[in-house]
Amino acid sequence: MSIPRVSSTLDLVRALGWLPEEQYRDSPMATPAELARFHDPAYIAALLAAERDQRVSPEDRARFNIGCNGNPIFTEMYRRPVTAAGAGLLAADLVASGQALRVQSPAGGTHHGRAGQANGFCFVNDPVLTILRLLDRGVPKVFYLDLDAHHGDGVELAFAGSERVLCLSIHETNRWPYTGLLEDTAGGSAINLPVPEGFHDAELIYLMDRLVLSIGREFAAPVIVIQCGADALADDPQSRLNLTNRGLWAAVKRALTLAPQAIVLGGGGYNPWSVARAWAGLWGLINNIDESAPISTAAEAVLRGLSWDHRLGRNPPDHWLTTLADPPAEPLPVRQQIMDLAGAAMGLRASAA
Repeated sequence: MSIPRVSSTLDLVRALGWLPEEQYRDSPMATPAELARFHDPAYIAALLAAERDQRVSPEDRARFNIGCNGNPIFTEMYRRPVTAAGAGLLAADLVASGQALRVQSPAGGTHHGRAGQANGFCFVNDPVLTILRLLDRGVPKVFYLDLDAHHGDGVELAFAGSERVLCLSIHETNRWPYTGLLEDTAGGSAINLPVPEGFHDAELIYLMDRLVLSIGREFAAPVIVIQCGADALADDPQSRLNLTNRGLWAAVKRALTLAPQAIVLGGGGYNPWSVARAWAGLWGLINNIDESAPISTAAEAVLRGLSWDHRLGRNPPDHWLTTLADPPAEPLPVRQQIMDLAGAAMGLRASAA
């Protein structure tokens, strides 16, 4: 999480000339009362105390999963996630009030958080809080689509059995948190598509066209919330998937047809170049700007100013520095495994209806 993701995305979008000031909002911090719409107040108090003291008692460590298991103590461990949650709440208010048709919150997407525990470096579950705010503001139903390499387990758990929220997650099989099996339907409120290593653009588009669009149209929610983790991209070190940012954009473009209003969140992503380029392109997409167009000199300067303390960052390829769009994906066939997955998911959905 030390990777500059939100700041680099924002810098890049501004350097491209795509962000008029009237389209930008600073995020407020969510209040403890707003966080308590989902999170245990005792957990929120412990999280605030851990930031203040920069330590946690053994009892709180065990109870709240803070300071262990990938949820470390750090300087802004309360302020950072609570600000991201505030962005989601603001996005929900803008959408529910009709002030905006589409909102992007790149700091959002921390989908592993539990009501009373940190999980997977997710201290606050902003997607859950965002969806709850939409429901509280009178939105009758919300379709949640999760494109992160990791299963959106915290969101699924929060809305298990709900008739108002449908969660669909496309994620890498046999990857942490090792949940989200095909058979897991969370009482009919979830659809899980665990995909194999090497999952590529053509296979993502196949799943979108064959399954996701039909399910989304059937559910007919007026708002879609899309978690757009960039860790499923081929250039990311935290998965074995093989998507390009063009494939991610094509999937999101299709998803945006499912509802008149949308909130687009961030998520995982551990290569600063691939994250910034992917999420900047999403901003272009939702604003009907050609995300594949050549970038400006100022935007290239932003990309050249990034660094990454990883072997892949020591000699970055030219397209990481000079283009927003990845090279077009090599044409590959859709594997039978993906076709079978779509068919099985459709069968489970039909049997649950």
